[in-house]
Amino acid sequence: MAGTPNGFEFTVRGDRVEIRHHGRLAATLRTSSAMKFLDDVQRHDPQQVMARVTGNYKRGNERSGTHRP
Repeated sequence: MAGTPNGFEFTVRGDRVEIRHHGRLAATLRTSSAMKFLDDVQRHDPQQVMARVTGNYKRGNERSGTHRP
């Protein structure tokens, strides 16, 4: 399916989670945000969750508000 996020991976290091996108560090989550993230990854699609957390989930499907009919 086109538009499905991929290339994300995460590493747990103590009380923090590092999220990488194609090998580059995209986000670091600490304490409670890291725990919430790990819970969400268990319940939902991990690639979607990581894209949402890093802000890399809207690419090419946005619409400008100025062109509304």
